[in-house]
Amino acid sequence: MSGCADPAPAILFDNLGKSYPKAGGAVVALQDVSLAVPKGSITGIIGRSGAGKSTLLRMVNGLERPSRGRVLVEGQDVGQARGPALRRIRRDVGMIFQHFNLLASRNVRDNVALPLEIAGMARSQIRARVAELIEQVGLGALAERYPAELSGGQKQRVGIARALATGPKVLLSDEATSALDPETTQTVLNLLAQINRELGLTVLLITHEMAVLRDIASHMAVIEAGRIVESGPTYDIFARPAHPTTRRFLAGVTGATLPAFVAERLAPEPPGDPVIRVTFAGAHATDPMLARLATDLGISANILGGTIEEIGAKPFGNLLISVPLDRGAETRAFLERHGLTTEVLGHVR
Repeated sequence: MSGCADPAPAILFDNLGKSYPKAGGAVVALQDVSLAVPKGSITGIIGRSGAGKSTLLRMVNGLERPSRGRVLVEGQDVGQARGPALRRIRRDVGMIFQHFNLLASRNVRDNVALPLEIAGMARSQIRARVAELIEQVGLGALAERYPAELSGGQKQRVGIARALATGPKVLLSDEATSALDPETTQTVLNLLAQINRELGLTVLLITHEMAVLRDIASHMAVIEAGRIVESGPTYDIFARPAHPTTRRFLAGVTGATLPAFVAERLAPEPPGDPVIRVTFAGAHATDPMLARLATDLGISANILGGTIEEIGAKPFGNLLISVPLDRGAETRAFLERHGLTTEVLGHVR
């Protein structure tokens, strides 16, 4: 996904830069961002607050314009578009917001109808289209309700229906689940996945939660200080994160974090038994490798923590183990010879 490798991406960020003027210089929000978002994918961009992810997202529908480089949506240069050309691009790009952005004076039906009214669609067509959208997001019984009468999850469903009103090819999600509780978040993510499947829409979402990408994204990119530091298929990045920022984001969702009772006793060097993180991914993710370690080499591993889960219908997991100091190198060589990834986190007595 990184760079410009995809010959026909839905969205292409090409050497993108964005700066804002400031007394005595400029604030650089984005630097040399190149990223290709595959058509029909759900691609997530993760980063801390201030990393530049919201600025990047707003480039896609022309709410921000690049200082350098290009943003192409379905081959159209957003930064160069003006007037009718920009309006056509924006009809192809729907957007859902963190805080819903619904009009309090309009009920569900009228909130969803708003972009169609702005587009000048005939009233009879609007009624039919809105009814279809409200049913699609599961709010048919709430069409007459006002935002104040809706839960957070229901409001976000209205926002999704409104974003789909003009039949976009791309759907942008600006932290759309960060204001929701975990159960409602999962419901909204399931809806986005369903829309992606059924309509073939490309979904580009930004988040600061790795669990969101684990649950929904086929591809992902990590942004740090305005630069993309890592990108690719979500499964590959979860299995073999290359950048320290990615590893920090992953620590809380992949069972890769040491329990406190171990972490507080961890030392960077011997003496002490090595604590090894073993990543199970790919073809060997379900092989009984610790059992084979014991039977083949006579090495008993002490399991300190970990998780086994599924990403994109493929098994994935991390186990944290310790083994005797004099068997650490042998353990790692055995596991890596069988397709697993290992990393020594430190030593503990």
